[in-house]
Amino acid sequence: MFNCRRAILCICLLIFLPLRAYAAAELTLAPETLESLKSARVTDRNRAIEDLGRILSENASTLLQALRDGALYVDKEDDSLIILEADGQKAADAVSGTALPAPDKSRLRKVGTSNSQREAITGFLSGRLLRHPDADTRLRALENLLERSQTDKNLLLSLLRDEKDPRIRQRLEGSLALLSARDPASSPAELLRAVEILRDEASPKTRQVLEELQKGRDPAVAAAADKALYTLRVTADRVSMLETLFFGLSLGSILVLTSIGLAVTFGVMGVINMAHGELVMLGAYTVWGMQQLLPGRPGLALLLSVPAAFLVSGSTGALLERCVIRHLYGRPLETLLATFGVSLILQQAVRTLISPMNRAVESPEFMSGMLHITGNFSLTCNRIYVICFCLGVFILIYAIMHKTRLGLEVRAVTQNRPIARSLGVNASAVDSMTFALGSGVAGMAGAALSQLTNVGPNLGQGYIVDSFLVVVFGGVGNLWGTLCGGLILGLVNKILEPVSGAMLAKIILLAGVILFMQAKPKGLFPERGRAAEN
Repeated sequence: MFNCRRAILCICLLIFLPLRAYAAAELTLAPETLESLKSARVTDRNRAIEDLGRILSENASTLLQALRDGALYVDKEDDSLIILEADGQKAADAVSGTALPAPDKSRLRKVGTSNSQREAITGFLSGRLLRHPDADTRLRALENLLERSQTDKNLLLSLLRDEKDPRIRQRLEGSLALLSARDPASSPAELLRAVEILRDEASPKTRQVLEELQKGRDPAVAAAADKALYTLRVTADRVSMLETLFFGLSLGSILVLTSIGLAVTFGVMGVINMAHGELVMLGAYTVWGMQQLLPGRPGLALLLSVPAAFLVSGSTGALLERCVIRHLYGRPLETLLATFGVSLILQQAVRTLISPMNRAVESPEFMSGMLHITGNFSLTCNRIYVICFCLGVFILIYAIMHKTRLGLEVRAVTQNRPIARSLGVNASAVDSMTFALGSGVAGMAGAALSQLTNVGPNLGQGYIVDSFLVVVFGGVGNLWGTLCGGLILGLVNKILEPVSGAMLAKIILLAGVILFMQAKPKGLFPERGRAAEN
């Protein structure tokens, strides 16, 4: 019986003590803490911040956050604490959270904070989020904590024991290794373990610590640090090569996007369209205009802008073909001059109707940020989407040209216009639809470009020469040649840029294409059969 009673007593204690601890953590804010918070003395506010940091209640966190953000005020009349939002129209009682009417600002006194106090508050708030169930929230809180000048090693060790997420564990291990490497009291064994961990970290702070260990007295630690620095250099070279390849593919995708429409019109109709860049520019402005119609919804605006840009640039191209180019077939020099004049007209129209200044287009959330492949290698999401968009557009145009009646008629007109007409193909209608298709694809290219650069009247001028270069290099009228030519030129350009500079890289690239065309005048993928004879 005695043992049974003792067991019941132990169970009650096990239940009661945690509840009591929880209740103690959720105690109401002490009046002396609130009075210290209102004080004009820095030492009083420091004591209040420390007291609030030990309280785990929600209103304590709200109070600390308002103090850090400069939104905490004292009402001079009733000496109460008020949280005032940035617009000054909404207020709430800082202790109870009750909503209050907008107060008269003349009766409010702002509770000031120093840099050290804001840093302490950030540490307290981050510390509460270190145990959050969401891994991304914990990671952000850890990054905020590590940005502080001093970090508690025991706190990091306790977090590491409980952490399951591999990203956060790696970040904690790296931070602990940095602390151990900088600690004069660390033993050689601890330093060797720190060097082993820091070998996978590529930050400047890590390199600085390893260089200090490399000059240390312990030969084993110095040798390990030297080996780790060599590993970091090799890893940095590999990452640099991968980044160059990625940015080369990104640039090549942009060139392919701006060149596909030109390959269709130039290859089928033989028209040198100098207004092609302005059609790209109209597509980019379509994205900006759609975002003005749908403010605050950049993702939906971008998705709707892709077909809208196709329609805007496509209809402009069809109008250009019907009003100008149709009357100049067979006269390529006059076509070049006429389309150049049209490009100037479109540029000036945009400057007059919209603005001569560049317009910034907001990127949606799903295209923002980085995709972390490894700890040292990350890819920008917007360029990944542009590469995927380029492949999607290429597949779509290739399917149209090879799986539809329009594509069959386009290829027939390309190979032999008189025979195609004799078989009932309306060559004039095919020309108009082909030019509209190529112009619409240029508008879609502009929609993609709006996510990488500012939108302005001169946007298309930077791509028109490169687009013609891609079309001629890949083989006039050949879609596979346009794809391969654009990717090759983009990769070579990015490989040359670190060595020679951006401008000289373009000159070298142009000279290389000219020499290549001397050996293969019809490009990478020349036309065969009757089309080659023409």
